[in-house]
Amino acid sequence: MASTPVELSEKGFEEYVEEHLLNDGYIKGNPADFSKEYAIDTEILFEFLEDTQPKKVQRLKEIYKDQYRSKVLNRLDTELKKRGIIDVLRHGIKDYGTYIDLVYFKPASELNIELFELYQKNRISVIRQVRYSLRNNNSVDMLICVNGLPVVVMELKNPFTGQTYEDAIMQYKKDRNPYELLFQFKKRTIVFFAVDTSEVYMTTKLDGDKTSFLPFNKGDRGGKGNPSNPNGLKTAYLWEEILEKDSLLDILKRFVFIESEERKDVDGNTYLAYEKVIFPRYHQLDAVRRLEANAKEKGVGTNYLIQHSAGSGKTNSISWLAHRLANLHDEKNDAVFDSVIVVTDRRALDQQLQDRIYQLEHKHGVVEKIDKDSNQLADSIKGGTRIIISTLQKFPFIIEKVGELKERKYAVIIDEAHSSTAGESMASLREVLSANTLDEAIKLDEENQDYDPEEEILKVIKKRGEQPNISFFAFTATPKAKTLEMFGTTGESGLPYPFHLYSMRQAIEEGFILDVLQNYVTYETYFKLAKRIEDDPCFERAKATKALTRYVSLHPHNIAQKTEIIVEHFINVTRHKIGGRAKAMVVTSSRLHAVRYKHAFDEYIKKKGYKDIKTLIAFSGTVEDHGLEYTESGMNRFKESEFPEQFATDEYQVLLVAEKYQTGFDQPLLHTMYVDKKLSGVKAVQTLSRLNRTCAGKEDTFVLDFVNKAEEIQYAFRPYYQATILKEATEPNLLYDIENELHAYGAYGI
Repeated sequence: MASTPVELSEKGFEEYVEEHLLNDGYIKGNPADFSKEYAIDTEILFEFLEDTQPKKVQRLKEIYKDQYRSKVLNRLDTELKKRGIIDVLRHGIKDYGTYIDLVYFKPASELNIELFELYQKNRISVIRQVRYSLRNNNSVDMLICVNGLPVVVMELKNPFTGQTYEDAIMQYKKDRNPYELLFQFKKRTIVFFAVDTSEVYMTTKLDGDKTSFLPFNKGDRGGKGNPSNPNGLKTAYLWEEILEKDSLLDILKRFVFIESEERKDVDGNTYLAYEKVIFPRYHQLDAVRRLEANAKEKGVGTNYLIQHSAGSGKTNSISWLAHRLANLHDEKNDAVFDSVIVVTDRRALDQQLQDRIYQLEHKHGVVEKIDKDSNQLADSIKGGTRIIISTLQKFPFIIEKVGELKERKYAVIIDEAHSSTAGESMASLREVLSANTLDEAIKLDEENQDYDPEEEILKVIKKRGEQPNISFFAFTATPKAKTLEMFGTTGESGLPYPFHLYSMRQAIEEGFILDVLQNYVTYETYFKLAKRIEDDPCFERAKATKALTRYVSLHPHNIAQKTEIIVEHFINVTRHKIGGRAKAMVVTSSRLHAVRYKHAFDEYIKKKGYKDIKTLIAFSGTVEDHGLEYTESGMNRFKESEFPEQFATDEYQVLLVAEKYQTGFDQPLLHTMYVDKKLSGVKAVQTLSRLNRTCAGKEDTFVLDFVNKAEEIQYAFRPYYQATILKEATEPNLLYDIENELHAYGAYGI
């Protein structure tokens, strides 16, 4: 159903979308039937109940007599407010001992004729211009209900009449009171869309000016937005695909869930820190559904590479995929996989998976975490546990055991094959690194850095050869060439490519991660900057200018000089970022470098009397220096396992690392990175990407690189970024801008 600007101006955007939904099997709801008191379309609700559960309805009528409707509505309202609409839709309610279903989800097989017929009796309705308030006459453009219960609200804006999705967002923030029953978090509407003819945004919680909207767009040529649609509007996928009846009910049953986190206060009491309704982003929904459909079509034995950038929500995508693969049946109604094995080093994933799958299935024991020994893992694999979670370190054993059970079929999901604590081979972890010079320490560390989880996984798979009873689903933001070859899908050119892509560029443009190259500066730039200031007649040779010249002309070669530069920059610039909570990482060339940096930092901080900066160190094994032995836990004075939690506190600001935590470490408060190590290829991308996580108050990042060249870093990012724009200072005016920013903060250590 193509559309033109003329049609939209004549017909109206709302009418256009409504017409499609009605043609797709929706029911046209009557605004007059929408109860403001209950925020429910009561007519459609009771039509559904009487059509699908007549005996139960008759029993309630006999009990409640002429109060039947009001009593059922009061009971439903109570349960919606207590348990939330997601749980009520999935598990129904009990009223006077009578169990009532509020929706029938699609059965796994159409062989169950009775359930399939009930599924077809669901009433998905669309109502335009719904007046929802008992206080005023405000209305929403479009409301979608499932059997009378509100699940989707849409505000549609037509650019041909001068409005866009941004006007819809402002309307939600300014004119939609979150205390109105229709908008109350969890209790009624699940998702709110702001839509125009080009873009879609969504939120699951209205909160006035603090409401946070996320893009719900397909992406366009690797970036944000939506591609041109030869058959209609750019945003037609929303009502043609996502809100299609089967799709919407599938999302409500198998995607939407509530994410929560409990924390402990100072007295050790547990409290609910936050709660979110999670509705899948477009690329998550698309990836999971496409993977599921392809696995159903091709069966076991196919490999998939999912290249999803940081900020893509991989944890949720993996959770949804694991659940769907564990329940996947082919056309003959046979299970495609006997077990799904998730290989990960994410510490929280097992509990998150447990929680999410319980919400989706209302069953315990679906997920088993392997936290004991190899016997537990072997028993789970042999016993057909539906979802097994294990670590990257156990991967060789997993492949060996699965290979022995050729009659059974397995899906193996590999989660970002790198570990934040990796860096040296397992043998070298037990060794004492003893080097006489820093150059020797670099050489020794490079020789010992032969443990790359991604490489080890590829080696294990190649060693075992082709295993037709396993399908691999590999998630990574930064696939190496070998990984593409192993897991990629072969294109028409004969070259492998990712089965699904959510690029770094799209994640940056959509605001899910920050662009770490936006404020990347090599140390060389400081010399150019100093020269620019000295030669600029607009600048007097004031104290700050002289300090800058002295500061950068150090051209540091030793750790003490670099320590002074780093600490002064942190004190004058970084510590003011993110509301005064910003943290920094110093990437060192070896474990010995890290140890000496730690001593230099602590000495310099003490000498200057700085109170707002405290350091931690991260490295593996034991380092010997001047006859003394050092370990990470010994220098930090707490256990290695406590590190992430300790660094997250306000007590520590700077992290000195030697290989550890350069990959797979997410700390949103990391704002600045000081690089004193040669980086290239995927390692450069993974290292600098430690800064890209977003959080409240974080508007930018900063990298000061003592070693690498800008063009080398740009080259490293290009395969994953798609549109790298590196603001390295080759243009004098750009230097001038950088100088202004630094000058404003007094960043030069006067």
